[in-house]
Amino acid sequence: MQEKRVRVVVAPDKFKGSLTGPEVAAAVAAGIVRVRPEVEVRRLPVADGGDGTVEAFLAAGWERVPVTAVGPTGETVETAYAVQGSTAVIELAAVVGLSKLPGGQFDPLHSSTHGLGLAIGHALDRGMRDIVLGVGGSASTDGGAGMLQALGLRILDADGHELPRGGAELVRAARVDRSGLHPALAGAMFTLASDVDNPLLGTRGAAAVFGPQKGADAHQRAILEAAMANWAGLIDPDCAEWPGAGAAGGTGFGAMAVLKAVERSGIRVILDLIDFRAHLAGAELVITGEGSLDEQTLHGKAPMGVCATARAANVPVVAVAGRCLLPESRLRAAGFDACFALSDLEPDPGRSMADAARLLERLGSLIAERYLGT
Repeated sequence: MQEKRVRVVVAPDKFKGSLTGPEVAAAVAAGIVRVRPEVEVRRLPVADGGDGTVEAFLAAGWERVPVTAVGPTGETVETAYAVQGSTAVIELAAVVGLSKLPGGQFDPLHSSTHGLGLAIGHALDRGMRDIVLGVGGSASTDGGAGMLQALGLRILDADGHELPRGGAELVRAARVDRSGLHPALAGAMFTLASDVDNPLLGTRGAAAVFGPQKGADAHQRAILEAAMANWAGLIDPDCAEWPGAGAAGGTGFGAMAVLKAVERSGIRVILDLIDFRAHLAGAELVITGEGSLDEQTLHGKAPMGVCATARAANVPVVAVAGRCLLPESRLRAAGFDACFALSDLEPDPGRSMADAARLLERLGSLIAERYLGT
């Protein structure tokens, strides 16, 4: 009688600053098959809407579409989005994210989401009508204004002059002209894939909470807060209070108020689009993880979404991480059977990050020995 073939699904997020999601999945899979070569390992790296979102879809077999756009401060950027049928997944971080700042130099007052709008326009011109925007890691706080300007929205000052790009400029915005918006927008549906529920304004808003990550000091945050308040008053004051409006420097606001985007959990969107539940059929174990497994993980991050979906299908879940800051009781309450951390093998953080692939392979072997029999 032929031996039953064990299936393992490896679905990690990136280890930020060290390995991409696909690289993490490859290393863990290599460790598994080293000690259990007969095991079928299915690699399905995931993300939560931020860095690595497009890579997750490409790993799932979607088509890569290259596009030339501009980065947060206007420099040319060669990037790509993922398509399948009439659906496009566009990742903000891959176009106008913090990693696209030249020399890593912040420009919180003048950086813009203009390049994201160019990528959206490219997808619309290609016939895409169901567009998923993965937002996170933005370099700007412009309320999505740059994105909308690239799609044909004119933002005018009191004298009727069009405003330049950048969040700080919006304090001078007096009216908008929607007549030049891309005609295909009328027939397009947008989904905002995000892992935050912050509003646009206030102490939990885009400038106050996320401004420091983009290099904004207290004075600059005050300028951006005033600019966002003025912008919201022109577009849709009620929308500014919606959960997710503050995502990606307020890009969530612009997307929901003008593009009529529907906000959803980033990891839920991704798991649905790659049909993650179907891949669980016949699986005996799911392995997920991210760089730091901590309390934040339990509130909508990618590993938690994977864990919840797998447990609903009665498949046990273990995690891999650079470091695990959750006690065993919290892990088990969340649905994880265990967490295997690189820090258990290499306590020095620098060495652990530099040697992450080899260490993850060792963890894959340990997991196989413990959970997949002999």
